[in-house]
Amino acid sequence: MTGMTAPRRNVAGLGVFTLAVVALLVGLGLWQLQRRVEKHALIAALTERLAAATVALPQPSQWNTLTPERDEFRRVRFSATYQPRPDAMVYSSGSSVRDDVTGPGTWAFLPASLPTGETVVINAGFVQNTMQDRAQQDRAVTRLVTGVQVTLTGYIRFPETAGALTPPENPAKRLWFTRDHLAMARSLGWAEGGRPIAPFYIDLEAPAPESGIPKPGPLTVHLKDDHLYYAITWFGLAGAVAFAFAAWLRAQRRT
Repeated sequence: MTGMTAPRRNVAGLGVFTLAVVALLVGLGLWQLQRRVEKHALIAALTERLAAATVALPQPSQWNTLTPERDEFRRVRFSATYQPRPDAMVYSSGSSVRDDVTGPGTWAFLPASLPTGETVVINAGFVQNTMQDRAQQDRAVTRLVTGVQVTLTGYIRFPETAGALTPPENPAKRLWFTRDHLAMARSLGWAEGGRPIAPFYIDLEAPAPESGIPKPGPLTVHLKDDHLYYAITWFGLAGAVAFAFAAWLRAQRRT
């Protein structure tokens, strides 16, 4: 009697374990399908924003109400004057939103003053700068600081958060590895004089300088969409586990 009870307990225990594993794998597959729906909605929203006509830059009184979910990549048009302050460069190995940017270089970040006195940080464009040469970016950026008000068209972007493996900034070179314009502002004194700084920065689309450097340009959406592949993988593993248990159970009954 005891000899027959033990195998039944083994079958029941393994059956419960198999059911739990299958449920987990199916749940992961369904989660990936949901992520796919959300990713497609995000791609559609970003594509619509990037293709939309430009609108006025939000008023400073509205800045605190802006969110990445609702306002990232909105195209805006406004007038500003580049400030004669130290610029920052952000290293990049390429771009996921610029088709015309390949290979390593730096993005030129510098502050600009609105007619009302607030500061908006501008990513003025890409500099082909494989060695992160400070002098090379200085030569490119100096041409932009003329003291003349210019009309800028670009996209609202929000600061990034550094990852665990992101290198620290290099103050001597004014070099960052994360697009965190607020950290740049604190380090380089862009807020001196009590100038309010926008919580977003602008990826410049136009105008381009006569030299073409820094190189601004239009953005495009290139988000990875592997969720269907992952869902199929999880569902396949669930089927494999269920099949393996069924085969084992059949073998046990034969013996």
